[in-house]
Amino acid sequence: MYNSIKILPVVLALSLTGCSVGPHYKRPDVTLPQQFTAPSADESHSQTPVADAGDAEFWHGFQDAQLSALVDQALKANNDLQAALAHYDSSNALLRAAKFDRYPTVTMNAQGGRQQVGESQAYGYSPVSRFFSAGMDASWELDFWGRVRHNIEAQRELAAASANDLAALQVTIVGDVASTYMDLRGQQERLRIARENADNERETVQLIEARLAAGRDTDFDVARARAQLESTLALIPTLLTSIAVDEHRLAVLCGHTPDALVAELDTAKPLPALPPSIDPGAPTDLVRRRPDIAAAEQRLHAATEQIGIATADLFPRLSFSGMFGGYGSRSGTPFDSISPTSLVALGIDWSFLDVGRVRARLDATRADSSAQLAQYQQTVLLALEDVENSLVRYARSQDRTIQLEHATQDSQQATKLARVRYTDGATGLLDLLDAQRVQLQAEESLAESRSNSGIAAVSLYRALAGGWPQRLPSNMAPHTKAQKH
Repeated sequence: MYNSIKILPVVLALSLTGCSVGPHYKRPDVTLPQQFTAPSADESHSQTPVADAGDAEFWHGFQDAQLSALVDQALKANNDLQAALAHYDSSNALLRAAKFDRYPTVTMNAQGGRQQVGESQAYGYSPVSRFFSAGMDASWELDFWGRVRHNIEAQRELAAASANDLAALQVTIVGDVASTYMDLRGQQERLRIARENADNERETVQLIEARLAAGRDTDFDVARARAQLESTLALIPTLLTSIAVDEHRLAVLCGHTPDALVAELDTAKPLPALPPSIDPGAPTDLVRRRPDIAAAEQRLHAATEQIGIATADLFPRLSFSGMFGGYGSRSGTPFDSISPTSLVALGIDWSFLDVGRVRARLDATRADSSAQLAQYQQTVLLALEDVENSLVRYARSQDRTIQLEHATQDSQQATKLARVRYTDGATGLLDLLDAQRVQLQAEESLAESRSNSGIAAVSLYRALAGGWPQRLPSNMAPHTKAQKH
């Protein structure tokens, strides 16, 4: 026993000075452009202050209290976020479990019982005996080749990837809430336009019917005017459907039943104010900021550590184990006593005869690492593409909105003049109906373009990882401690 105890410091020293086999992770080099090449919005905005797309809580820049409230609700109650948080907790629990592999595993056991044998088997002694035993077992893998260290590092990177998955989902949820809200306000504006144009066209029908009664117009004219009115009225059910769908989507994103926010959102409001331009920053900033890129790199790091774990299986696995306990019995025999027991052993497990399977697993981990590297590189490229496309959409949608504003003003003026000329008999009904049709198209297109501009702005913020609040919701705050330790 004494000699075994003297061995322990030597084993500890050897385990601490052990080497670590396998590759050491190195961040991959990715070629990035110096700047984004997408066009900016109309040159008239060149002197206007730009918004920062990297703003973690970009939605406040829209200055819409209802939108901000919806985003806060979604960040606190969205069920997808709660599921991602649970995955994050699970990853941290696995990390804590992996860290315990650095220390001995200690277990205790005890048992006691009563045994009775026949008189013929007792050999003159008492046929009834009682016994008990208790012991403590300890085992410890000596991490000479770094298998445990590689496993801990892999679990640490996977836990960090889960944290970034949670952050990426926050970006997505906030983007979904903001873009759905933009679409809702745009659909409500289109509904207002349809109803307003329907009122104007209804007045035109009444005017023609009065002229028909006076013998100045025909039934054909009345039918054409009514057909245009009915076509305009036919837009309303479709718009009401879109509004209801957006209201239901927002409620579910916020963790409510689909009908929970209908009364609150049914009141029409104008679209939030949009910044004339958004500064995307540099591509290098994007790579550092986007959580999906960080998660891809962390999974690549974990895959590299898996190569180290598989490589360690090529070398003998050493373990130190010990057992301390005692056994006692009482049966009225000369052997009644308590016997101490102890065991200290150094075990070697080396599957050198199974090297084919070990090398096959090693090749598999190398292939997985190559796949993760390709996935990381693809994630970076997709992020760059996402930003470039979003910049183009936002800039061009604003240019289109400016042109449609002019078209709407001109069409409204044309309709007024056409009505006056038709009333005075200077022009025919077809000119008035055509002017009203063009006005409706221009106003609808303008409302749609403004809504699309808002959605494009949100998409750009999302592409640049805006919408990822650095402050976690209160119900998530305690979970960050596991990551830091």
